[in-house]
Amino acid sequence: MPVFRNGGDALHYLVRGAGEPLLLIHGLGSSGADWAFQLPVLEHGFHVIVPDLPGSGHSDPPTGRYTVAGFAETLWALLDELGLAHANIVGFSLGGAVALEMALQRPVCVPRLVLINSLATYRVDDWRKWLEARIPVALVRLLGMKRTARLTAARVFPEPWQQRLRDRTISVLGSVPPDAYLGMGRGLQHWSATERLDLLQCRTLIIAAEHDYTPLAEKQALALRIGARLLVVRGSRHGTPFDSIALTNAALAAALTDQPLPLPTSWTRDEIDEAPEWPFAGNLADEHAAVTM
Repeated sequence: MPVFRNGGDALHYLVRGAGEPLLLIHGLGSSGADWAFQLPVLEHGFHVIVPDLPGSGHSDPPTGRYTVAGFAETLWALLDELGLAHANIVGFSLGGAVALEMALQRPVCVPRLVLINSLATYRVDDWRKWLEARIPVALVRLLGMKRTARLTAARVFPEPWQQRLRDRTISVLGSVPPDAYLGMGRGLQHWSATERLDLLQCRTLIIAAEHDYTPLAEKQALALRIGARLLVVRGSRHGTPFDSIALTNAALAAALTDQPLPLPTSWTRDEIDEAPEWPFAGNLADEHAAVTM
């Protein structure tokens, strides 16, 4: 797995495929293996870069605090090192915040942006955000990461057929150092892009789960404000790239090639007998994967 040295910190990343550059950014408590079900499809048409964010997967934690702006700056430094002046960006959850921040830091350098179950601000400005900010912190401090991971897995993947997804979430989220998990959560809660959205120049798709942690209405308002297309996945919870694999892949392929989205009649979570086997033996590199926030 290649390593980029950003100052003294090692950032691990994977590169696959050929074509237009495409950066995939994972969620909180996770690694680049968030994209295990998307990479085999996307690498056939794109030059895909899949990093482990600082403090995640195999990457070193940041020297200072965890911040969304700092993550974005680090990933732009990686793309600069790779000689990529422009890149399409897809971000899931925390990764969506980082993706949006990257598009705001260098608006002319991001032709297409896809945000999956993500917002333009995570500041605690309503009761649902207060609960989502405070409860995980309390659980980690009282129960530890393993028990918190079990509760998270049951919440995100409650269906009987999703047992493999629950097991993987428990295994990986449960092994995340608490300080890293809480530090990233604090960084996310202090970030907002709402005052800068007029700077965006990219074509944007927002993929939103019907039953995500955070309000669908806020994602609808964001799409309206920035002129983004919005695809709402009926029945999905937070883990849309995992519980709605075919739809996620079809939507990404359409958005990244400026094609029409799948018909709304197909905007429904997977209904299958059993979650598929993970496409890789472990992680994308050596290998950790999670399917969490």
